[in-house]
Amino acid sequence: MKRYLLAASLTALSGAASAQDAGVSRSITIYNNNLALMQETRTLNLTAGRQRVEFRDVSAQIRPETVSLAAPGMGVIEQNFDFDLLSPAKMMEKAVGQQVQIVRTNPGNGQEERETATVLSVNDGVVLKIGDRIEILRDDGVPTRVIFDRVPDNLRARPTLSVTVNAATAGPRQATLSYLSTGLSWKADYVALFDEKAGKLDLQGWITLTNNSGTSYENAQTQLVAGQVNMTNGFRPQPQALRGVTQAGTEGGNTGADYLVYSLPQRTTIADRQTKQVGFLDAAGVTAHKQYQYRAYDFATSGTPIGAEVAVNFANSTASGLGEALPAGIMRVYVRDQAGDPKFSGENNVGHTPQGSELSVKIGDAFDVTVQPTLTDTQRISDREMRYTMTYVVRNARAEPVNVRIVQGGLASNARFASESLKDKPVDASTVAWDVPVPANGQTALTFVLNNRW
Repeated sequence: MKRYLLAASLTALSGAASAQDAGVSRSITIYNNNLALMQETRTLNLTAGRQRVEFRDVSAQIRPETVSLAAPGMGVIEQNFDFDLLSPAKMMEKAVGQQVQIVRTNPGNGQEERETATVLSVNDGVVLKIGDRIEILRDDGVPTRVIFDRVPDNLRARPTLSVTVNAATAGPRQATLSYLSTGLSWKADYVALFDEKAGKLDLQGWITLTNNSGTSYENAQTQLVAGQVNMTNGFRPQPQALRGVTQAGTEGGNTGADYLVYSLPQRTTIADRQTKQVGFLDAAGVTAHKQYQYRAYDFATSGTPIGAEVAVNFANSTASGLGEALPAGIMRVYVRDQAGDPKFSGENNVGHTPQGSELSVKIGDAFDVTVQPTLTDTQRISDREMRYTMTYVVRNARAEPVNVRIVQGGLASNARFASESLKDKPVDASTVAWDVPVPANGQTALTFVLNNRW
């Protein structure tokens, strides 16, 4: 389509009061599932009676059915969200069947020539009727302007929510506008520097905000919610979703109403089509240790040894040097080598982690510490009981002794060990673990007989 200049005489919308120029205080609460709650407080100067108020710069992905507007002495009659935004192409589309002015500049003498044209079509190009001829507005190098008498009522320069209200009296009043929008999201990322020799870990946390809503938000107080909000297929969650939630600063988020809420310490501007990173955690000297582990979810034999997982374990507690509720994200672990330089060792997802929890971040698989499981015997005791005899041979090819945690899942509700070479440690209702010491360049066999009753 031709690239043309656009001019128009703008006329004010009759009876529409603008709320844009008044002082605006914004707060944004961003959830994990591409959902955000917008809350704005504005001063409205209203006349008595029925009138229309326009809220410009609302989210271009607003869910109009979730809008709530409240102000003293004011009732809401009707609301409309105008998302058909002003552009040269849209102006031409709205002008179909109407007259416009075509102004061309003669390249020979520089004189402007003006003609009145009727827009017939804008499908794959602009078709005009000028006098008795039909003409296509082409990109032929001749400077051309199209002049319109006005901007159509349903075109807006920015996304606009127009609300028809009825005010009991005239005068200024504080109004609160709330609505839900898609197009905003956040995620957490962690960088951990692990010093195995010292048994310490430095942990930094970053929040990444992404705005694809079509609108920028200036100087907004921003909160982040970790946890999934229930939503129906019709997508009608209410703006009151945060009632009862405990709000917390990023120094240590707290839980409330099954959500973890972080408040960024300062107001921030989230521009449209922008990704912004904000630091929210910086903990040094957290007590940590390396752990070799093997996880079994059933009772089976492996014909070959399997490399043990290598994980960095630490407690999310005040005693260990942390003790902050952590939102889910990716944790990237760097380990200092013999020269003291950090080397990237691996990354893994961590879930929402409340205070007092243990974290185990897998960073890789060992080649010199292996586990070989063998199901040596299976017996059916009854319709509700099986007996499993298992052996786990743990081998260590390293020059120093190691401790390997064997984690066994698949236990029924009434499982009982008939015998075991090491004492198990309960993990949860269906899982137990053993800490198996293995000498340098040696091996240890863990054996047990389990009566699995359900």
